[in-house]
Amino acid sequence: MKLNQLIAILQSVKTNSGKGKTEVYQLAQKSALFQGLSRTYQSREEDGFIYPPESQKLTLKASDLIDRFTQASTELFDLAATQDYANTEAKASIVIDGQTIITDAPVSYLLFLEKQLQDIKTFINSLPVLSIDKDWQHDPNRGCYVTLPKETVKTKKITDFVVAYEATEHHPAQIKEVSKDIIEGIWSLVEFSGALPQDRVNSLLRRVDKLQKATIQAREEANNHQVQQRQVATAIFGYLFAD
Repeated sequence: MKLNQLIAILQSVKTNSGKGKTEVYQLAQKSALFQGLSRTYQSREEDGFIYPPESQKLTLKASDLIDRFTQASTELFDLAATQDYANTEAKASIVIDGQTIITDAPVSYLLFLEKQLQDIKTFINSLPVLSIDKDWQHDPNRGCYVTLPKETVKTKKITDFVVAYEATEHHPAQIKEVSKDIIEGIWSLVEFSGALPQDRVNSLLRRVDKLQKATIQAREEANNHQVQQRQVATAIFGYLFAD
């Protein structure tokens, strides 16, 4: 038997064992099944009335329950031992594009790593990404991404007086107050971001996908390990229920 075949049948064996033991537990609670009697009558007078005997046979014995409990447990004990021993022996390496990432990883660790890689993938997907509406450049001095300076004009309003109508012989000049915008200075804006480019995030996701696939392949390879069947139940129950 291979390890993957053992894993496939073990759940069914667990279920059947549980049912068998539950039946034994339930029978153990029915005390009437373990009681019997034999009752006979003998008259003190020679010609006295003879009452018929009474009897009740034992339905179950505690030793029967022990046998049934042992029978319900034996296959499970043996297969569980076979699996656990095999898990210490079944190993495979994780290889990506010819590069060995982990050598001879046991099945239990490969299962652990599969779950952890899914968490890592979720984490990568949560990383902030640079907005695409700006041109970003990496600044090695700051260790982040920056934009080129963007200049905008800063203006301010001033009040001035202009001659609306020139003075004439009969009327004085009319002066009008007006406001206007003048350039006060230039704003230069540089934006910073600690986010990552989308192609960098995509690259990380491709790597974790590759590692996930390689881990699953390694687990499948390890699960093809030929197991040595273990028989431990006889020793366990032989000790527990010996006379």
